Amino acid sequence: MIAPTLARPRSGRSERRRVPPVVAAVVAVLVAVTLIPLGYVIATTIATGWETASALIFRPRVGELLRNTVALVVITVPVCMVLGVGAAWIVERTTVVGHRYWAPVLAAPLAVPAFVNSYAWVSVIPSLHGLWSGVLVATLSYFPLVALPVAATLRRLDPAIEESAGALGAGPYRVFFRIVVPQLRLPILGGGLLIGLHLLAEYGAFALLRFDTFTTAIFEQFQSTFNGAAGSMLASVLVLCCLVLLVAEAAARGSARYARVGSGAPRRPDRIRLRWSAIPAALGLVALTVAALGVPLWTIARWLRIGGTEVWRTSTLWPAFAQTLALGLLGAAVTTALAFPVAWIAVRRPGVFSRIVEGCNYVTSSLPGIVTALALITVTIRYANPLYQTVIVLITAYVLMFLPRALVSLRSGLAQVPVGLEEASAALGRSQASTFVRVTLRLTAPAAAAGAALVFMAIVTELTATLLLAPNGTRTLSTRFWSLTSELDYAAAAPFALAMILLALPMTYLLLRQSQKAAGL
Repeated sequence: MIAPTLARPRSGRSERRRVPPVVAAVVAVLVAVTLIPLGYVIATTIATGWETASALIFRPRVGELLRNTVALVVITVPVCMVLGVGAAWIVERTTVVGHRYWAPVLAAPLAVPAFVNSYAWVSVIPSLHGLWSGVLVATLSYFPLVALPVAATLRRLDPAIEESAGALGAGPYRVFFRIVVPQLRLPILGGGLLIGLHLLAEYGAFALLRFDTFTTAIFEQFQSTFNGAAGSMLASVLVLCCLVLLVAEAAARGSARYARVGSGAPRRPDRIRLRWSAIPAALGLVALTVAALGVPLWTIARWLRIGGTEVWRTSTLWPAFAQTLALGLLGAAVTTALAFPVAWIAVRRPGVFSRIVEGCNYVTSSLPGIVTALALITVTIRYANPLYQTVIVLITAYVLMFLPRALVSLRSGLAQVPVGLEEASAALGRSQASTFVRVTLRLTAPAAAAGAALVFMAIVTELTATLLLAPNGTRTLSTRFWSLTSELDYAAAAPFALAMILLALPMTYLLLRQSQKAAGL
């Protein structure tokens, strides 16, 4: 069997081929729409004037918010990376007890919205607030953003290089850090970037924890003045923070691609037999599961018991459930489909243009939902009034906010598809569309499934943009939950929290099974 190789972008004919017109057109339209929220922030900043803008930006309050936000990102992202990689490796590569059943458990915490996690932990520990409380809740909510793509990549890696290193005398730890981790660089950095962006944009979780970040301050400003200059200036600083994250991730990512090239089929690696570390590994996974899933489920059950049967006698629960399911499925399908051309350009045509395209999407997704919503409201009222408060605008907001979730997974999947297979298909007379369906799409199906799952769960639990953009009469589970918790009616909010979790969990499991089947597992 021929060992996998580390493939770098080539300067040959295959790398200089033209971007298909359909891909170019979709990306151009997507970039134009993506620039709407950014243009809104820039236009508001210019209209404010330099003197007013500088007075609003260079003040002690902004410095405090910057310290809080930077500390949250700097602490939470590395912790999530360590937890995500460690948990994925234990589940995919070791004989830990119940390893066949841990994969869906790693994805399950994403079904629990961060604001529901805060609701649960504050119910258990009412005094919980501040930076470390934010790190705790954010870590438990977002570590699967690293664990899922890392697990998907581990399932696709051919073990030949690891076995060769072991045969040359390298120990297990050296093989892991010198051979495995470098091949996981894309999913680790991509997941870390997503976590950082979500930390910049998260509102509900930190509002319940009374921890001030740029997003909570922006939301408060827009609540008081709707279109205030102070909120727009804070949003502009948030965009700069996002740019710093993007530059750091791009520099660390580099231009390497990992694909197996050779005859035969890749085989699954032998699982590492745990001896003295079997119990600590199992206990670690159990502790992580209890903290991320056990606490919120126990809290919801407690409030349901306190509320009794009365909390189920609401006429809004089932309509909210049906509307949330429909929006989640539609938004996930549209977002994942639009992420394909962006991921293709990023992987097949890396360069300045691809970085700009990706950067526009990441910067926009880092903006709080309320900023994206206000930008779309302004544009539709002024230039496309018939679209105001329609499902089209709401789905557009979901695409702008959550496209990076699908993009990171698809980019990692495409990086593992050898260009030679696509060239061979073209040499046999297949059209570009046929090659995409028969080769590229089939090999990236696991990554696409993981990305769609992430987008679906994000839409199911989205709050701020839905509050502003949903058509009249639309009530989702998250908006009803937030409305009731704002009234301190925690018992009445519990059924909506439980419904969100139950809605996301089966979809997560099904998508994971599809991903595993596509990978031949």
